[in-house]
Amino acid sequence: MTRPSGRIQELEHHTADRATTRPVVSGTQGVVAGGHPLVSMAGMRMLLSGGNAFDAAVAAGFAAAVVEPTASYTLCGECVALIHDARKRESVAVSGQGTAPALATLAFFRGRGLDRIPTGPGPDAHLSFTVPGAVDAYLTVLETHGTKTVSEVLAPALQYAERGFPMYEYMHRLLAIPESRSQFDIYPPGGTAVFYPGGRVPDVGDLFVQEALAGTLRRLVEADGRGRGHRAAGIAAARARFYRGDIAASIGAFSERLGGLLRASDLAGYRARLEPPLRTTFAGREILGQSAWTQGPVLMQALGMLSSVDLRGLGHNSARYIHVVSEALKLAFADRERHYGDREDALASVGALLAPAYLQARAALIRMDRATAVAPSPGDPRSHDGVSRGGAAAGLRASGAAAPEAAADGTTHIAAIDRDGNMMCLTPSGGVFRKSAFAPELGCTLSTRSEMFVLEEGHPNALAPGKRPRTTLVSYLICEGGAPIMTVGCPGGDDQSQADLQLVLNLLVFGMNPQQAVEAPRFSTQTLVNSFYPRVYRPGQLNVESGIAESTRAELRVLGHTVSEIGACGIGAVVTRRDPETGVLSAGADPRRPTYALAW
Repeated sequence: MTRPSGRIQELEHHTADRATTRPVVSGTQGVVAGGHPLVSMAGMRMLLSGGNAFDAAVAAGFAAAVVEPTASYTLCGECVALIHDARKRESVAVSGQGTAPALATLAFFRGRGLDRIPTGPGPDAHLSFTVPGAVDAYLTVLETHGTKTVSEVLAPALQYAERGFPMYEYMHRLLAIPESRSQFDIYPPGGTAVFYPGGRVPDVGDLFVQEALAGTLRRLVEADGRGRGHRAAGIAAARARFYRGDIAASIGAFSERLGGLLRASDLAGYRARLEPPLRTTFAGREILGQSAWTQGPVLMQALGMLSSVDLRGLGHNSARYIHVVSEALKLAFADRERHYGDREDALASVGALLAPAYLQARAALIRMDRATAVAPSPGDPRSHDGVSRGGAAAGLRASGAAAPEAAADGTTHIAAIDRDGNMMCLTPSGGVFRKSAFAPELGCTLSTRSEMFVLEEGHPNALAPGKRPRTTLVSYLICEGGAPIMTVGCPGGDDQSQADLQLVLNLLVFGMNPQQAVEAPRFSTQTLVNSFYPRVYRPGQLNVESGIAESTRAELRVLGHTVSEIGACGIGAVVTRRDPETGVLSAGADPRRPTYALAW
């Protein structure tokens, strides 16, 4: 039986049992954490000027589209989020996931002899464009929960784009990857003039300006001005300009010029959604996340399978601990492939996948003495033993191709909590340079998330116009005593739910503070079908970070795992926390990239 830890201690990094490279950042008035110090500062500026956590998170989200373009995220990307309104005592899931264009049909792709939706690297990126959803998600949260105007939340982002920011090492390194520049060349002129001025990557410390992106942001500020000082009218005007005005026209024309399927009319019909979050319980706490239109339930299913295991007794990151967590994840990912998707019946039946009896039946399939060599069969919640009769890993073939979503260029994560206990955590993404096409008139790339659909008629994740692809993007809230006390999020494609699971276990089972939780070494199974084109499958492979001891790796190999060391299993993790007794706010930010937390 999993035993919950005691009260999480906010220990300084130099005195903690598990030493960290950074201290926990703490305050009483507000805390913001994001993928870069300037992103976090954008949010903090809102708090310092009287805004709330929702204003802060929205400002940081816009700023990240400027400061973190190499973090697989641009203004024309998507976003998923969780928000908690302390006054209303209400938590809501925000879907800013873009949808498939009206022209994107099964017949279109099948008529071209395709069994998957192609994307970049290469000349087919335009076939996987989705409607940009992040902007409407931000405007919706600002409209329903914020206090600031569009111009106020855009001010930091606009400043960073117009006046520039110093080029930093992480961005410099990713721009130096040949695939980033070569994809621009496929869709000329691409972003070469912006990101490689004078034909070279800007040096670290050089002032980096993005004039075209600043122009797009400036148009939203101009639209806000038409509201004549009325906040709601300004938000409506900005939304109209992006989704039904000249910005939408530019996006649609760009796609059509390339032969893409996205049109301005697709943007006109788009709205972000506010939905009830999915819920489960573990170790005496309630966990909130997104439903089965994301991979969010993977973490919840794994927690249910692990609830009867004495994880503390196994020892943190011991071979047996890594083994049992990985095996539970394999079973959850098998269910993801069969059962998850943005379809009414799939969303309605996700509760059956989280039923304790079903998850314990799935857990009974885990062998403590041997790793599953191939992807297991998906379960059938209607059966008593949790096993589908469809056969294990039917139709799957191992692939050694490079994974499209490498840990080095995962997206970003942002979280904010204010003094009143309002919380928001979000994972924005979309528009990876080496997979998309750069629109010079907009100053950004477009999301290619449609690559995550399947072309299998009847599947919950089958392509259909106006439908959300089953996204990898997730975020979580941890509740205690009926109210959220922590946010959890970590970028990394299919590693997201895996890293988030380890963060939750670090916090709730092992009692780590936020910084310890994000710095602890991680691992990830690859015995799953990768969500990104070309949907790589590596049966038996277990990725581990360098902090996992060699003796532990040897034990894992004996258990049947094919162990590979990689740089990071999820990168850019953030944990923020509000102490329910004192109201003290704290945060941990992942040093695997320039993620940074600020508090006051």
